[in-house]
Order: sequence, then C-alpha cells, then structure tokens
Amino acid sequence: MLLATFNINNVNHRLDNLLAWLRGRKPDVVCLQELKAATSAFPASALESVGYRAVWVGQKTWNGVAILSRGVEPVLIRSALPGDSADTQARYVEAAVRGVVVACLYAPNGNPQPGPKFDYKLAWLDRLHRHATGLRRTGAPVALVGDFNVAPTDIDIYPTRSWDDDALVQPESRAAFRRLVGRSWTDALRALHPGERVYTFWDYKRNRWPRDAGLRLDHILLNAPLAERLEQAGVDRELRGLDGASDHAPVWARLRQT
Repeated sequence: MLLATFNINNVNHRLDNLLAWLRGRKPDVVCLQELKAATSAFPASALESVGYRAVWVGQKTWNGVAILSRGVEPVLIRSALPGDSADTQARYVEAAVRGVVVACLYAPNGNPQPGPKFDYKLAWLDRLHRHATGLRRTGAPVALVGDFNVAPTDIDIYPTRSWDDDALVQPESRAAFRRLVGRSWTDALRALHPGERVYTFWDYKRNRWPRDAGLRLDHILLNAPLAERLEQAGVDRELRGLDGASDHAPVWARLRQT
C-alpha cells in the first residue's frame, strides 16, 4: 500500500501536475491539502478519469482537504476535527480506506506570532492530539497524514536564522508536535531517514527551490499496527521543479500488505 500526502496549493490550478503524478506514481491513498476550492468546485470527475475516488471538504480561500483512493470508494468517517464546534476552517477529513483509518489534516500556519493565529494553531494541535489518542485506542490501523505546519527539529529546516520568528519553528509548535508523536506514533520519513536533511516545502521567494532551502512540514504518522508494516518512505521532490508547481512536494510511505 502506497500512502502519500501532497499539499497541492490550489487543486484546480495544479490539476495537470496532480493528474500526471497520479498516473505515473499510482499511489493507493493520497491526502491533499490547501485545495483552495469550494466543495462544489472540487475536480472529482477529473480524478475519477484516472481511477481515483475521493472524499473532501472544500473551502474557497486557503484551506480544504481531501482523501483520494485508487479504485475503491473511501468511507467518510468525519469531516471536521472535534473539540471546537465554532471552528469552521476546512482542515480535517477522516475516512476508512483499504482497512486503514486515514486522517488527512492541514494544521494552521500560526503566523504572525505571537497572537490569535498562533494561539489557534496551538489549540488546534492540542485538539488533534486528543482526537488521535482516541483513534489509537481503538486498536485500528491509523495514519495521521498531511501538512502539520511544523518543522519538528533544526534538521528539518535548512541552516538559516531567517525563520527564527516564524510559527513553524517556535518551541511551542515543536513541543506540540513532540507531544502528539510521543511514544505511540512513528514519523515514517524520519524513522527511515534518521539524521538526514529531507525537505518537503520550498518557499517561492528568495530562490529557495534552486538553493534547496527547504523545510520538512509534511508528515505521515503511523500508529503501531501500521508502523510494523512500514517498508519505505520518501519525497517526490522532482514535482517541486515543474512549471506551475506547488511549493510542496509529495511525501509517501510504502506499507507492507497484511
């Protein structure tokens, strides 16, 4: 089973790149973030034309998330992260796919910090932690997949001081990610590439892609039943170099079938 996450940064504007990657890579399950499309504008028909069914939560501005499944229909479990009924931002969708509970998430950026956006980020990550604990306790195979908007350690960002005030690298953000992962979840990419500088995001500004000045923000977290099936993980970074590319590249993990 090939599980992937891809912050597409506007699904309709990047649709050609996405479809070409799906045709060539053939991932079994894909989590998309930053759809930047209303629910009614999601390109379900185009995705079906290359063999993918989907569940999604759209939003016209910056958010929106989707879970794609090759050849089978994902079964929607929930379309919002519990814990705050007043939160209307489309950042979470959860489905059962191929015997796995897949949680697709787009955590808040949190900038500028300090301030209400940073407070929202930390509160959202705390809600995710609580919900993920409940999912783990079911005993089902669970994957938390998406753009967490946290570079967990200094090795997850290129050597620089220019991001020191950014919400993505603040001690509070990193502590929230550590609490989430704890001893119960495996960071798939880091588990198989310990000590290696692996990036998933390169900002459009300041020539950061050609300089490989990246950050690792996109993560696949596996609970114990899935972690024992982990075989490979990587980043399809060549997509970042395409014309009209997203500023993120897909991250993937290959899991052994049971």
